[in-house]
Amino acid sequence: MKIQLYIDKLNNSQEFKSFKAKNPQSYFSAGFFVLDFEENNNLHQIDYYNPDNKKMITFAMDNKKIEIKESGASNQSMPMEISTKINLDLDILKGLVEDEMKNHMVTHKLHKIIAVLQNLDGKLVWNLNCITSDVGIVKMHISDEDHSVLKFESINLFDVVHKL
Repeated sequence: MKIQLYIDKLNNSQEFKSFKAKNPQSYFSAGFFVLDFEENNNLHQIDYYNPDNKKMITFAMDNKKIEIKESGASNQSMPMEISTKINLDLDILKGLVEDEMKNHMVTHKLHKIIAVLQNLDGKLVWNLNCITSDVGIVKMHISDEDHSVLKFESINLFDVVHKL
């Protein structure tokens, strides 16, 4: 799945055209995607930031109609704009995560990836939180530019609960 397909679908929709006509200063600031490998209940959202009211506007694109949701609270920090040039496809994420899990001796099956695409300090970064079959969480940051792993952390939820 190429993200560009979702961006094109959004840009060509009447809902988005109407939104941009009313909010021309708003810009693409984040992508939020849930890849569910067990139940195939995927979620695809593109977020725009409106600097006038400091709110995020979410465009959910999993139904035939695009749903628009505006955040109730204003953002204190202003997210950076994302250009539409995105190198990494959603289909590649699973393989990248599984390879890195093997490198770190994490052998459990991958159930779900929650992926957030952000512009952090001028670089596009995929912030991934992955749920595994042992009720564990794998946290990763991947550079969109060269697909390199910037951060890897494996957490077992049973260990967290045990500490509490």
